[in-house]
Amino acid sequence: MKKLLVVSAFLLASTSAFAATTAAPAQPAQGGFTGPSVTPVITTVIKAKDAQDDAVVELTGYITSSLGDEEYIFKDGTGEIKVEIDNNDWNGVNATPSTKLKIRGDVDKDWSERAIDVKNVILVG
Repeated sequence: MKKLLVVSAFLLASTSAFAATTAAPAQPAQGGFTGPSVTPVITTVIKAKDAQDDAVVELTGYITSSLGDEEYIFKDGTGEIKVEIDNNDWNGVNATPSTKLKIRGDVDKDWSERAIDVKNVILVG
């Protein structure tokens, strides 16, 4: 009887330990999709000025001046618009008014104006 009790306890402990190691699988690495989007992307300042709030933009042009407090004037061949670029969204890019940039973000529509909330700044070769 003692042997049966010891064997049963051993089997129960082994099963519990096995279940504990297999019950919580390791978290998979974060991933995502990179490729074409079905969301239409606005590519000019003139179209961004008429776009709805949160419309996705990808503009190529120049930052011509700083307005302070992470706000700038961005210009392409169709016009100018205010852009808001958080310090961490520059991604190490240093720019002057002659530096050609691609900015990605979305339209921030306010009562009186539209601006671009920039999420990413990229140097254009």
